[in-house]
Amino acid sequence: MKYAKYYLVALLVIAVDQAVKMLVHNNMQMGMSGQIPVFGDWFKLHYTLNPGMAFGVELGSAYGKIILTVFRMVAMVAIGYLVYYLIKNQYHKGLIFCVGLILGGAIGNLIDSVFYGVLLDNAPYGVSTPWLHGQVIDMFYIDIWEGILPNWIPLIGGTAMSLWPIFNVADAAIFVGVLIIIFNQNRFLNQPPVKEKHEINIVEA
Repeated sequence: MKYAKYYLVALLVIAVDQAVKMLVHNNMQMGMSGQIPVFGDWFKLHYTLNPGMAFGVELGSAYGKIILTVFRMVAMVAIGYLVYYLIKNQYHKGLIFCVGLILGGAIGNLIDSVFYGVLLDNAPYGVSTPWLHGQVIDMFYIDIWEGILPNWIPLIGGTAMSLWPIFNVADAAIFVGVLIIIFNQNRFLNQPPVKEKHEINIVEA
């Protein structure tokens, strides 16, 4: 049970992420025409597809998407083992919980990349195979600012830009997990594992 509860955190993130993505895919129209305001003009539901990494970044190669998907698979296995290692060595429960969030988010987006090109037929036009070329479904849009940058700004002046990207539940889980670790790193990372504390007490006794 000590292992299962943290992996259940990841499974919960995956279940919620996939459920929200299916609801959006089956009930919303893609793009601006299907956009739904939630809280005024600053928080909206906006169905869009992300063909690459976070913020829509892509690898500039015919095999870039496959490379990215394989990388995500390797990262998923590594993070999954990290959860096991942290639990086994009795690290701070908060740290393990956060890594569980990150694991769930990583798997959630990996499912899109591996299967959505086939199941939802959303692979980009002209790819060699729909497998491993699925596009990630994003829907949460925090519209703080969007417009044309002033021409006097070097390099990027005159280009259209949105201050906040559109993201999904998996992205949010990864972001929250990383953010909590950053703000609690003194508690999570500089503290010896609980097992080591017990060993020290035994030696002192």
